Amino acid sequence: MVLSELLDRLFPLGHRIDQRDDVLTGTASTALGEVTVIGTANRLEVGVDHALALAATVIASTQAHPQRPIVMLVDTAGQRLSRRDELLGINGYFAHLAKALDLARRRGAALVSLVYGESVSGGFLSFGLMADAVYALPEAQVRVMDLRAMARVTKQPLEKLQALSQSSPVFAPGVENYVAMGAVRAIWRGDLAQALVDALQAPREGDTRRALGAQRGGRTLAADVSAMVAAGDA
Repeated sequence: MVLSELLDRLFPLGHRIDQRDDVLTGTASTALGEVTVIGTANRLEVGVDHALALAATVIASTQAHPQRPIVMLVDTAGQRLSRRDELLGINGYFAHLAKALDLARRRGAALVSLVYGESVSGGFLSFGLMADAVYALPEAQVRVMDLRAMARVTKQPLEKLQALSQSSPVFAPGVENYVAMGAVRAIWRGDLAQALVDALQAPREGDTRRALGAQRGGRTLAADVSAMVAAGDA
């Protein structure tokens, strides 16, 4: 879905969103009131300057309107792989963005993410995945690491990982697999404005991804192992 159509369908009551260097910042109107909007477009590779711009909008929102919800629109090919960004310490800028979002949550703002394009690696981990709940459109592409990159990191044959991806959502890209693992709460179809209102009104129950993954059969051990560790039994 093209961005202009997405914005009109999500915010039929109006939106004032600026797109600069494929970073989205602004506000929009919903049936529940105003929301702050941040996001990325055109498969942006998120670098230090983009992370600073996103974090600045979050900080300004939580200073002026501590309990105003923040909606994150995600289309990123991951973090920017450049010498400049690495020398500047891109991990620190991503941590700054993540901490800004956590501050907003602690001050009472609901955080909702919608993946409408791609969501890959560090560009997603420090941004969209920081939400209380992550949603996606049916055509979205979600993957933390490409199988070829995973093979290089784990020193496992690519063919082995490809075979595992046929039976285990943990190894497989695709939005349906991330729904099965609980990382994506649900796929939005139909009335996107109402879906957003429902998400903003949903109870904030903390991190439910392990429980959802167990219920849906995508992550069968994470919840039990986590409980054992918390109880000191592991």
